[in-house]
Amino acid sequence: MKLSIVIVNYNVRYFLEQCLKSVYKALDGIEAEVFVVDNDSKDSSVEMVREQFPQVQLIANTDNPGFSKANNQAIRLSKGDYVLLLNPDTVVEEHTFRKSLEFMDAHPDAGGLGIKMIDGRGNYLPESKRGLPTPWVAFYKIFGLAAIFPRSKKFARYYMGHLSEDENQEVEILAGAYMLMRKSVLDEVGLLDEDFFMYGEDIDLSYRILKGGYKNYYLADSTIIHYKGESTKKGSLNYVRVFYKAMVIFTEKHFSSSYARFYSLFINLAIYLRAGAAVLGRVVKRLSAPLLDVLFLYGGLYYIKEYWEHNHRFIQGGEYPPELMQIAVPAYIAFWVGGLYLSGVYDKQVRIPQILRGLILGTVGILVAYSLIPEAWRFSRAIIILGALWAGLSSLLWRYIWSLISKKAILVSVKKDLRILLVGEGEELERVHKLLRTNQPLLSFCGWVSTHSEHAEPYVGSTEDLPDLVRVFQIDEIIFCSDSLPAEAIFRAMRNLQDFDLEFKIAPSESQFIIGSNSIHSQGSWYTQDFNSVDKPENRRAKRILDFTLAAGLLLISPLIAWFFKKPFQFIGNVLQVLIGRKTWVAYAENGRSKELPELAPGVLGLDLALQSNRRDEAIQRQLNQLYAKDYDWQKDMAFIWQYRKSLGK
Repeated sequence: MKLSIVIVNYNVRYFLEQCLKSVYKALDGIEAEVFVVDNDSKDSSVEMVREQFPQVQLIANTDNPGFSKANNQAIRLSKGDYVLLLNPDTVVEEHTFRKSLEFMDAHPDAGGLGIKMIDGRGNYLPESKRGLPTPWVAFYKIFGLAAIFPRSKKFARYYMGHLSEDENQEVEILAGAYMLMRKSVLDEVGLLDEDFFMYGEDIDLSYRILKGGYKNYYLADSTIIHYKGESTKKGSLNYVRVFYKAMVIFTEKHFSSSYARFYSLFINLAIYLRAGAAVLGRVVKRLSAPLLDVLFLYGGLYYIKEYWEHNHRFIQGGEYPPELMQIAVPAYIAFWVGGLYLSGVYDKQVRIPQILRGLILGTVGILVAYSLIPEAWRFSRAIIILGALWAGLSSLLWRYIWSLISKKAILVSVKKDLRILLVGEGEELERVHKLLRTNQPLLSFCGWVSTHSEHAEPYVGSTEDLPDLVRVFQIDEIIFCSDSLPAEAIFRAMRNLQDFDLEFKIAPSESQFIIGSNSIHSQGSWYTQDFNSVDKPENRRAKRILDFTLAAGLLLISPLIAWFFKKPFQFIGNVLQVLIGRKTWVAYAENGRSKELPELAPGVLGLDLALQSNRRDEAIQRQLNQLYAKDYDWQKDMAFIWQYRKSLGK
């Protein structure tokens, strides 16, 4: 047997399916076996492989032993002359394996082979070729010198930036996303080191191949997509900690003790520096918009207070007490900023209706609180109303100005309708178009692009016309039908359109999903039929708004209605816990919970209330939970709460 392919999967079903489809296309004419090792996924990955790819040798682990151990499970069973470690978040060209094997056969000194990789937007991934992470190489990368001098042989050695991405090259380190090795070399130097749970195992094995007297190569003659699906994103603290700890393990294993101690000290310093920078960067990014709102609101309210004080309230002399600006105004601002947050104003893009809705919500909250506080603290309703008007004006104004300065559309008047091009042929285009229409209501334009030049409507042109079509029709997204187009043509089109601000997606044949985005963990990276997950940001927000507003209203009237419940204090306790976010009004049925469901706070009301007592078995509850998680509607929550209102005090 020529080739053994090993794919380790963990909760990326849709990407795995697409990967396997591309793998079997590329294996045409090659004697090969394919292993999928699943590390206890909860997203039906195992069931999908069994149903759609019965030829796959499936290893379904009941726990997550880590990347290295899972790969080794399959490698020990493999029979191929070559072993390929392939990530599930990849798509290969039809000739990728053939060219890779031909190169290895032609270079008997080659122990391992990597390949040119691009991300989901067609951008070249520098980790396609890497150098050995010595202390100085790591230093240049950690402190940004590699980014400043990306082509320097000295400073950019981590990604070997001095080597051309378009030429076959000898390299030091292979990327674990596509790592082709001779089985005989693995038998000689050993398998993946299982001390590495995640990250570093590819560096360690690549280095051992070099120490064994073999060479590692980078192949530029073929390309794969790698969606860069780390379970922890590179800007996260966890990634920084886990990755650099892996580097410490690597150093202690391969270098002298004194050298390793120095490297360990250096790496730990780097961890703290990167962690601090990551925390600071995220804090600044997340808080910059709310802080600007706070500053503009406080400044505006100060001048409103001054104007109203001297021109209306105290014309004959006098002034507001200092508590107005010290306590009351900050409280007003907290209500408005809180309302903006609940309305989604601090998302990447903001719609004007969101701002207005958030400010109305905050103003209502202020007026309700105003009516309940002692008379001595009711300074002026006029300042509240004028402050709300200023809040709306200032929120819109500074965001508009920032949009002009940054040239980024952070403020849009309405939710932008998508303008899409579908690239493919015939029935597959019709199928994908129907799928889009079912699941993408904000689809204002969908033109069809063919590989040929002459077609009737709704075709708008051929693949050769793509740059012009993108400009003329102001396209937001391009979806390629993989059944109609070779992967090489898709990748080439993506690379040619890099200068445009576009999203690219791929529709696998006979599938009910469309894959895309730069990362497998990005929200909205695929469309699936009838999918409106409770985990979507807009649904999370809608659920929290419902929880908060209903809890606030019930709290206000609790002196009147609490005594209608058998346990009034339990009712008030539930209201308070929902108000602060420790509970939600409606949540999963307890006996039907599973790890695959999006996380929700404990519920005052469980979905199992809808079942008769004699039907509260686990299977039915699990179905209820899955349906709720898949197709969320806040109005259904309201109806459920009203129907089972007598249980709010339990």
